[in-house]
Amino acid sequence: MSFESVPSKSDVQHIETSVLKFWQERQVFQRSMENRKAQNAPKWVTYEGPPTVNGVPGVHHVLARSFKDMFPRFHTMRGKYVLRKGGWDTHGLPVELQMEKQLGFKSKSDI
Repeated sequence: MSFESVPSKSDVQHIETSVLKFWQERQVFQRSMENRKAQNAPKWVTYEGPPTVNGVPGVHHVLARSFKDMFPRFHTMRGKYVLRKGGWDTHGLPVELQMEKQLGFKSKSDI
């Protein structure tokens, strides 16, 4: 058995760019979504919340991004029609409610 030699230095950026170009030119992601929808595949939804500014970026941000990518891919590979939807941020809601009380607002129309 013989193997092709592998260069000791790979141009990772070139490889990544050519793979992305391949996927974009052939609309691979869009077509996979259309195929799942046309097959009436079971749905699985993931909600992506907006990024929040709350400190210095850390390894936990990488971990969160990994999970947000890994689980939709897993369910896609299991044949599901995976919807990726933008979520919403409710971190500011408690502050807003307290400010409405302090300002004496009785309803949203007072705002």
